[in-house]
Formats: sequence, structure tokens, C-alpha cells
Amino acid sequence: MSQKLWQTVLGEIELSVSRANFVTWFKNTELIEQRDDGEILVAVPNIFAKQQFEVRFNHQIVETLKKNGIVVRKVTYQVGNTGRNSRTKSSTVTASAIASEASKKMEARTAKRSIVQGDGLNSRYDFGSFIVGSSNDLAYAACQAVATHPGTKYNPLFLYGGVGLGKTHLIQAIGNQIKKDNPEARILYVHSETFVNEFLDSIRFKKKGFADRYRNVDVLIIDDMQFIAGKQATQEGFFHTFNALHQANKQIIMSSDRPPKNIPTLTDRLKSRFEWGMSIDIQLPDYETRSAIIQSKSELSGVSLSAQTVDYLASNLKTNIRELEGALNQLLAYCEVRGITPDVQTASGLLGNVRATRPHHLTPKQVIDRTAKHFQIEAFDIVSPKRDKHIVVPRQVAMYLLRSELHLSFPRIASELGRKDHTTAIHSVEKIEKAIKLDYIIRTAVSEIREKLYV
Repeated sequence: MSQKLWQTVLGEIELSVSRANFVTWFKNTELIEQRDDGEILVAVPNIFAKQQFEVRFNHQIVETLKKNGIVVRKVTYQVGNTGRNSRTKSSTVTASAIASEASKKMEARTAKRSIVQGDGLNSRYDFGSFIVGSSNDLAYAACQAVATHPGTKYNPLFLYGGVGLGKTHLIQAIGNQIKKDNPEARILYVHSETFVNEFLDSIRFKKKGFADRYRNVDVLIIDDMQFIAGKQATQEGFFHTFNALHQANKQIIMSSDRPPKNIPTLTDRLKSRFEWGMSIDIQLPDYETRSAIIQSKSELSGVSLSAQTVDYLASNLKTNIRELEGALNQLLAYCEVRGITPDVQTASGLLGNVRATRPHHLTPKQVIDRTAKHFQIEAFDIVSPKRDKHIVVPRQVAMYLLRSELHLSFPRIASELGRKDHTTAIHSVEKIEKAIKLDYIIRTAVSEIREKLYV
């Protein structure tokens, strides 16, 4: 099969998947070999991509190949360099991949010191080591677009989400990729606290060079922008820095724990500027993403976990990636010292406090009470006939949680909420499902209530 035909296959697939999915999964694939027995070898960029193709996209690829007249018995996905290498280089690619993983493994077993460059970037953060899933695929695709077209694509780029979800990894990956593609690019990464301190020092001690440091760059990356809230003088300074860079078509990248409009005491003119380009939410990783992270991190440490162990960890560690990696490192270290193989029993004994914090029997009343408490209303209001807006939304959230957490039937949900018609429950659950995807406030409320149910 020629590369031209593979591009035809990709072209057809591009029409049937979202842009983010195509850029994230399909764009960096390459045909390696078409064997006489009907086996097709396809190169993919990383372990998680391999898993996604095997589980999620394999049927679609096989069918598209067949539509184009290719006899297919099996498609095998191989992790390796997808940079248009010939088959003769495959052994070099494999050796390079092994060497890269060995290097990462060595880093994982050391104190994981940050390799911070003069521009503030940590070279350990790159796109290749970032695990992509449904919770962050849009952010990942946008960051890659910015890295390819800095200053012209999504400027500014604003990523927001809870702690430990990969915001810092992604925004630094942009800087590292730009620096790799253009070593002469002037890039600066700082935490917002650093910006605040340096700005105040420039005023208090009349230090020179502040404006030059932040405005004479091609890419400015600032982490945790929420910390400039309430600091009026600093916001004024950043406003002028932002304008100078944006007017010069220099790329601005920011992260925060919430969207610009929800950062308290942030001036309206900064809020509007932060939303000029693209603001993207990074959500909590879903089960598949958590599983992929566990598998990837354990393999980089030279350990292959059983499917049951991966399932146990992914099912019980749901708050963020840092918690997930911390628990995994604890488990691997414990087993390495004792010379034993990590399994569910060991994980359960070592990390048993995870399940210990979860009630054995979560009741509908607990869900309703916790929802009412979050929205600062009385529980009896939720089950009452009242239709005030400040009660209707919490009632819909409660119905959604009864369905998603307790898996109750719609008639049962209606009964628990004092409703006679179960179609009300169906409508409420569907409405909150849509709101979670589009409304940051609802998504945050559901996430916080869900976590408090298990505390």
C-alpha cells in the first residue's frame, strides 16, 4: 500500500471524526508495512495512542481500508517514530524509543529534579509524554496548534481547570516545542507570583529592566493567573504588557484554576482580553484516561501491571493526576523494596484508605442532603413542589447524581424527589449532562458535590 493511499484513508476518516480527534490521534500516524497475509502495520506516536487505536478506532480503520480495496486480516499498531522514516530505519526508531523510555525511567527513579532552563521552561514537559483523553483532547489539540503557529493561532490561549490536571505540562510543552522548532525564539515562562513580585520590586526599588524582560519576548507563558486577582497595580502592569505583546503578534499563553469571567476582582478589561483568543477547560480525567496514565507511568518505571491492578487504581483514584501518580509511585516503591509484584491485594492494603473514605452504602437522602448543602438551600425545598430557579437547578443536579452515582431508575428518581412523572427525571438528567459539557459553574458544582459524597 502506498503512502498516497494511506493519506486517502486518513482523508476519509477526517470527515467522520472531530477536528480535535483527528489532530490528536490520526495526524501523526504512518503506514509501515502491508504484508502478504493481510496484516497492516501502522506507526503511532505513543503508548496511549496505540491503546486508543486498538480499542476505539480499529474498526473504523479496517472498514475504511476495505472500502479502498485493501485486503485486511489485521491491523497492528506499533509505537515508534512517525516522521516519514523508511522501513530500513525501523530498528533505529525502536532503539531510540527504548533509549528515550530508559532515560525517562531513570528520571522517575531519581528525585525528579526539574531541568529548568534560563527561560523558565522545564524540558521534561513535552507533548509526547502527555496522556490525552476525552477530558483534555481539545486543550491538547489547541496547544499543538499554538506551538505550530505561535502568535497567529489562538492568541491568547487560556487553559483552566482544577489542580493536578496537566495545565502546567501543556503550556510548558508549547514553549518547549516552539524552542525545538525555532531555537532563536525568545520564550519566557513564569508563575504569576513571580510576575507580581518582580513588578512590585520594579516599583519599590526602582529596578530597571522589568518591561524589557516581559515585553521583548516572542512567547510569554504565565501560570496560575488567578493570583493576580485583587492586585490592582499588578493588573495595570500586566494590562500594558499584554497589549504590547498582542499588538506585536507575540504569543501569550496563560493558565488558571477557573475561567477569566470567574476570577474575582479581575478587571473587566483584562477579562475581555483573556477571552480574545481561546479559553479551554481541562476536566477531571475519565476512567480510560486514568487507566492509560497508570499503564504509561508504570511501563516507564519498568513495571507491567495486571489489568486488575490498573482497574483498581483507576476506579478508586478519581480526583486528579497528581493523586494518581503519587499513589502509583507509592505502590511501585513499596513493591520494589520488598521484591514483590504489584497486584490488587497489595494496592488495596497499601492504599486502603482510598476506599475507607467511601461509604459502603450511599443513599438517595445523602445525595439530596449534600446537593442542598452545596447550593445553600434546605433539603425539603428540593423535594417540594417549588419551581423557583434557585431550587430547580439543584433539584436537577440531584436527579443527575442519583442517576450517575446510584444508577437509580428514572421512576425511582422521580419518586425520591416527590415527582409523579418520571419524564421530569429524564429531562433533568439530560439537561445536566449537556450543562456539564458547556457550563463551567454546573460542571464545577457537580464535581464538588460528587467528591464530597465520598468524604
